Amino acid sequence: MPAKSRIRKAVLPVAGLGTRFWPATKAIPKEMLPIVDTPAIQFIVEEAVQSGIEEIIFVTSAGKESIAQHFALVPQLEKTFRDRGLSELADGCRKLSELAKFTFVMQSAPLGLGHAVLTAAAAVGDEPFAVMLGDEIMHGSPPCLQELIQTYESRQVSTVAIMEVAPEAVSRYGIVDGSELSPGLIQIKTLVEKPKPESAPSRWAIPGRYVFSPKIFSYLEQTGPGVSGEIQLTDAMIALARSEGILGKTFSARRFDTGEPLGMIEAVLYHASQRPELRAGLRQILESARSQVNDGTASLMKEVKDENIF
Repeated sequence: MPAKSRIRKAVLPVAGLGTRFWPATKAIPKEMLPIVDTPAIQFIVEEAVQSGIEEIIFVTSAGKESIAQHFALVPQLEKTFRDRGLSELADGCRKLSELAKFTFVMQSAPLGLGHAVLTAAAAVGDEPFAVMLGDEIMHGSPPCLQELIQTYESRQVSTVAIMEVAPEAVSRYGIVDGSELSPGLIQIKTLVEKPKPESAPSRWAIPGRYVFSPKIFSYLEQTGPGVSGEIQLTDAMIALARSEGILGKTFSARRFDTGEPLGMIEAVLYHASQRPELRAGLRQILESARSQVNDGTASLMKEVKDENIF
């Protein structure tokens, strides 16, 4: 197998405004919002590293400097931790900076996901690469990206993660139209961006993990802005599917959409439940919350009955 076919680089688009978490994101990038005590973006970087990625290419924008600071080596902070006997924190500080090579490129304007990926072209070069959306956390073993990389390296075809969603959810995703090659593996014919449920070609959605051949860049260069004025990654993927082909691959990891509040809450609760030192306290909090919800529901139903609303 040619050396250049190995996936070494991952592009992480993190230039978005995070409007669904305003006003928290006025001063803090949404990617830095914590899942318990760990920034969301760190989970994604760790998934990439566990999957064999050596270089992380952040496509960023003004106001996102704290992402670079989080992964930077800060000798004075490390020294302060060691001087205070906090060796575990000092080791963790150094380990973050050594996870991978970190590269940062600026997206000139918010012109869509396709434009963000194209912005990374010079840093990627002429080799296959991964794209990982900054608000999608995948928890499990094997890592989601690792499964995609293994499929790419064995078949030498661009491969994207797919998952089956409820009919009412298809309008939130890019949806795949294709044929099944084997259980969990689909040959993609085309894609439809956020279709209405009645016109969706399937319920196979793309949740934000991709492995592309470098040919995707030439199609992105040819893709003009859509109705929204943005360059859509989906349009370039359609062209790539017609020329080189794209595979859709299911994955075993549990997925959390931290780009919206309920998904963030779910991710926090889940990751807290995986921490032995937090589990008992979390159980008490949830039992108390359940009691309050039940009391509130009973009160609401009484108001409905008294007012003869129905």
